[in-house]
Amino acid sequence: MFANLARHEKTPTSEMTVSRKSAQNRYVPPASIQSMPLSELMDFTGRTTTEIQKTFLNSGSDDDPTVFLAGDFRLLKHKSIAVIGARSVSVEGRARATRLSRELSTAGVVVSSGLAKGVDAAAHRAAIEAGGHTVGVIGTPLDKAYPVENAALQQEIYKNHLLVSQFRIGQRTYQSDFPKRNRLMAALSDGSVIVEASDTSGTLHQATECVKLGRWLFILKSVVENEAVKWPQRFLSSPKTVVLTNVSDILSRIG
Repeated sequence: MFANLARHEKTPTSEMTVSRKSAQNRYVPPASIQSMPLSELMDFTGRTTTEIQKTFLNSGSDDDPTVFLAGDFRLLKHKSIAVIGARSVSVEGRARATRLSRELSTAGVVVSSGLAKGVDAAAHRAAIEAGGHTVGVIGTPLDKAYPVENAALQQEIYKNHLLVSQFRIGQRTYQSDFPKRNRLMAALSDGSVIVEASDTSGTLHQATECVKLGRWLFILKSVVENEAVKWPQRFLSSPKTVVLTNVSDILSRIG
């Protein structure tokens, strides 16, 4: 009798574990969503946008694409730095992203990122844990969480910070849409920091967007000195590209 009882006890425990994980990953979309034409949003942020840059930003199918926001959109008026990098980040890279985001938050800078695995998630969490603010710019509509393991983090961001997307509710998105996310994130930030990225990383799309939009591009010194990657050489000649050694390299440039 006791053997049977033990067997029966194991199954509910296992099911409860699965149930808890499912509950943690269950995404509840924001109840309140605001929208604004991109041109108006850029004016609201007060960030420089030349006519050439406007043409570049509006190079999609819409003359003036709509941006959807959930949370405190006033955060976009604050000094903001995007902290981005590899999804499959190394232990060292994760630690660097965490430390940098914490220091930026302590200095009053809003940390933005793309809510992906790896560097992005580490940057968002570090900003929140430091008592700062963070902006998530995602490559899906606001009613979707991708990856699903970041569902709780995404909810935390739209409830207490800001979540941004250029994709309407219910719109189907593809992997090829993520560069659009990078373009928008670069535009809404004063600069982007690449913490870690391979030569084939999608993060490099944002580096390109920074150069085209005239935004600061910061590349960690550890990346530039990494002989296994060649991509930094493509950007070091840009007048607004900086090899990052400490957070003061950022603060002195964004004011």
